[in-house]
Parts: sequence; structure tokens; C-alpha cells
Amino acid sequence: MDLSVTSTDFTTDAALSTSAASVFIPAPATPYQGDIARYWDGEARPVNLRLGDVDGLYHHHYGIGAVDRTALGDTDDSAYEKKLIAELHRLESAQAELLLDHLGPLERDDTLVDAGCGRGGSMVMAHQRFGCKVEGVTLSAKQADFANQRAHELGIEDHVHARVCNMLGTPFGTGQIAASWNNESSMYVDLHDLFAEHSRILAVGGRYVTITGCWNPRYGQPSKWVSQINAHFECNIHSRREYLRAMADNRLVPQAVIDLTAATLPYWELRATSSLVTGIEEAFINSYKDGSFQYLLIAADRV
Repeated sequence: MDLSVTSTDFTTDAALSTSAASVFIPAPATPYQGDIARYWDGEARPVNLRLGDVDGLYHHHYGIGAVDRTALGDTDDSAYEKKLIAELHRLESAQAELLLDHLGPLERDDTLVDAGCGRGGSMVMAHQRFGCKVEGVTLSAKQADFANQRAHELGIEDHVHARVCNMLGTPFGTGQIAASWNNESSMYVDLHDLFAEHSRILAVGGRYVTITGCWNPRYGQPSKWVSQINAHFECNIHSRREYLRAMADNRLVPQAVIDLTAATLPYWELRATSSLVTGIEEAFINSYKDGSFQYLLIAADRV
């Protein structure tokens, strides 16, 4: 299957207005939701779009794993920056693969939910791996339209679909979802409300997975670096303790808690040397190194 398509095919208002699967846009439930919708509707950072242009999988998360220095080659090579972008994208796709690894055994007739689906890269990967139907929700109409256009380009629009929706109140039936996840999107909502909704839609025995940055309670309070990240993304990073407590309160029992902090540092250190810097790289690198911030995968079963 050819995934190649460039972001320029999606970013014009004309393209969005003529999308093959245009989305219904409900009014935001709160002023904050409206702020977040406007933030992501207006977001068009090269670091998200140019990485997605590598193979047509457009992510909104970070990477894990060791950098392949052999693939990068010599920094004096005229093709070095292109190779660096491809390597960053390889690392972010590796992150999505790790999340999918923890969803457990799935059947082709199962339905999965990506809560905070962004431009849909992880949804495409999930369908390609499991053959399942994948439903995505996002507050951003432009993200949902982008994801639906991408699914149409790939001919999988009957299986992969994004909608504008509050992840705290989804339209899915109680106990109807086999697995669900948040990939770096849980910092925009109250965790008790979020996990209550995942617990509602998941079948008993269904799997929930999140990969997220969280502040470390052992540090004492959110550090200045964490505060900078919150301000940059207009979010509210939670502590590791809050995740585990809110899961326990909502019948989600952790089966794996994996610290990915060391695994994500190479991505950030490489990104800091690229032309795609956004100014937030220093905060991520320093907070991971001083222990005030952690990058975690938590996989939990609905009981």
C-alpha cells in the first residue's frame, strides 16, 4: 500500500471544505475546549507535517528508541537534513508501534477508539495491523477532516474515521469497544472524567493504553520546565500518581507501567539539532534529565 502523500494536499481551506468525509462540528462544551479546538485548528508546525510527509503517516506525538547514526550519515552531506527528518519520523512511528503492541489480542470485527486522534497516523497503523475498525475523536475540525481525507486516499474510509467530539462524552455504546487509547492527549482533560468514559465504553476485559508525559511526584511539585511545557501547549500535565489513582477509581487495572524517559531522550536530542525546532526542546530535555518529568506507557484492563 502506497502511503506517500504530502501535507500540502491537505492544508488549504479549499481542500478542507471539499473533503470526501467532512465532519460535523459541535459547539465546545466549555470555553477551555474552545481554546484547545482553536489551538489545534491553527496548528501547522513543520515538525508535525514534514515528518508525516516521509510516508503519509501524520502523528502528533514524540519518538522512542536509539538514533540510527548510520542512516543519518555525514552532517556535511546535502541530504543530511532530509535523513534526519526521516529518522525522527521513524522514532515517532516506533512509539506508536509500542502502544499498539500493548493493546492485546484483537479480532478483525473489533472496534478501537483513539481518543485525541490528531491527524490520524496511529489510527491508520492500528487498522493496518489488526484489520479492525478504528474510531478517532478530536476537538479540532481541521484535524478530523485531515484524518478522514487521508483514510479516503488510502481507501480505508469504511474502517478508519475521525469525528469532532469531546473525549469525555463519546457517542460509543457502553461496553462496545475492544480497546482504546490516549497518545499524548490526556493532559487536556480531567483524568477521572477521562477514565470514567474509557471504562464506560470498554468491554469488560478490554484494554486501555496511554503514553504520556507526567510530572514526577518525587520531585515535589511541577518543575519550571513542566510549567513551560504546559504554557507552550496550553495543557495541564498530570502527575504519575494522578494517573494511577484515577484508573483505580474507574475499574482500570494497570497490567504494565513502563518508564520510557530514557528511550525518548534520543528523539529530543536529535530534534534539537534539526531545522524543525519549536523552542520547547530544551524544556523536555532538561526536565527528563533532572527527573522532574517522566514519559510513561500505562496499559490497563477494564474489570
